[in-house]
Amino acid sequence: MKRARFEIPWKEGLHLRIAAQLVKRAQSFRSSVKLKVNEQMADARSIFSILMLCASLGAMVDIEVAGDDEDDAFASVAAVFNVVDSELPEDLNDDSGDPFEA
Repeated sequence: MKRARFEIPWKEGLHLRIAAQLVKRAQSFRSSVKLKVNEQMADARSIFSILMLCASLGAMVDIEVAGDDEDDAFASVAAVFNVVDSELPEDLNDDSGDPFEA
């Protein structure tokens, strides 16, 4: 099992676009990926579960990954928390590059 704590770096908090990236990544692995804010736990395979965390700028998120591909799953999910607002495209249709690609 791998665990780490990250601080939410986005001024809009853990919003839909970020949540969608987390779900996409979590679903691509067999390992279980859980996010925890305060005492509320979310399954990273569920966008609604993630959004219900209501994690705002500066909130601390604990990530827990367990399974046979946990190293790769952890690296993929953790990479999302390294993308800052200035790296996100203003236009959702901007395809000049994916800031989430590690």
